[in-house]
Amino acid sequence: MSIDEKYTRGLRDYEERINSVSSQEMVINMGPQHPSTHGVLRLELITDGEIVKDIIPHLGYLHRCFDKHAESINYTKTIPFTDRLDYLASMNNSHAFVMGVERMLGIQDKIPKRIEYIRVLVCELNRIASHLIAIGTYGIDIGAFTPFMWCFRDREHIMNMLEWASGSRMLYNYIWIGGLFYDLPVNFEERCLEFVDYFKPKLQELDGLLSNNEIFIQRTANIGVLPADVAINYGCSGPMLRASGIKWDLRRVDGYSVYPEIEFDVPVGKGEMGSLGDCWDRYKVRVDEVKESVRIIEQCLERLMGDFKRTVDFDPRALVPKKVNLKAQDYYVRAENPKGELGFYFVTAEKTDIPRRVKARGPSFNNLSVLPELGRGVLIADLIAILGSIDIVLGEVDR
Repeated sequence: MSIDEKYTRGLRDYEERINSVSSQEMVINMGPQHPSTHGVLRLELITDGEIVKDIIPHLGYLHRCFDKHAESINYTKTIPFTDRLDYLASMNNSHAFVMGVERMLGIQDKIPKRIEYIRVLVCELNRIASHLIAIGTYGIDIGAFTPFMWCFRDREHIMNMLEWASGSRMLYNYIWIGGLFYDLPVNFEERCLEFVDYFKPKLQELDGLLSNNEIFIQRTANIGVLPADVAINYGCSGPMLRASGIKWDLRRVDGYSVYPEIEFDVPVGKGEMGSLGDCWDRYKVRVDEVKESVRIIEQCLERLMGDFKRTVDFDPRALVPKKVNLKAQDYYVRAENPKGELGFYFVTAEKTDIPRRVKARGPSFNNLSVLPELGRGVLIADLIAILGSIDIVLGEVDR
């Protein structure tokens, strides 16, 4: 079936569904300006009173044509645009893209360990910042204002450190093919340790404020239950998948970069407050992942201040190629982003550093696709809780 045929069929199915709305049902638009949609997402709801009968997501309000754009410029120039996919986790985006190009070049084993540990360090800092946004905004979706302020307060420290390292607060262009934009600033490791010591008790406070809050539990436990088989069939990944009880983390499964040398656990949902795979489990998995990211950061800092400490002759750009010349090949690379599996599929061409085809596989797109399955038959207020628990960023949904 061609793309045109798929589009025509989808449009016909949509028109049939809208035309079949009974006199007892109502069609309501939620978004694209609604604050709980976390971006320019439009949800067309078919409701019977307060009960959601069906959900039709409408995308494309933020479309920036990333895939085709990446096919018109070389690999190095694409890196700043990967930052704009999941713009809350830009370090993780560029890390995945850069790993793919380095593997196609065959230089992945030549990257100095200090560079790899710095990459993991900044990616885990960015993972914490992303999860703090997810937890804080989820709290305010449910009606809890204090966690939102606490999360943004602590995230600000991370943003300051990443700005110190890269010169930018959100879109970093820090991880380059073959190396880094620059080595860490002097005393960065010591400042980062100070942040870890400050953040640990703050994280315990945040966990205690929400996780055992009776109102929060009532709004999230047994709501939006995602069975493991449904999560797999829809291609869900990241906290969405792990909250359903599946221990699948690409940092462990694929063992890329220096993650095999680092000790950390993979949190999964347990159905502690309700059913396995409900909204509360998805929230709690993210809280536990922040704790594990703190463990990873501590180990990275220990090595960066020990075996792989800075030296006068260390050049983080030593392996950065002036031009990326690749043989013709197809290659897929994936990495564990805060929201799930981010993948890049490359089709390269001979005698040019511009790829023939680039396809980004954004985790938010697949995770969002399960929303109609989770939202049928729930109250409109519960739909807000379900959507917030998915933690989407429209930058990688629309691309």
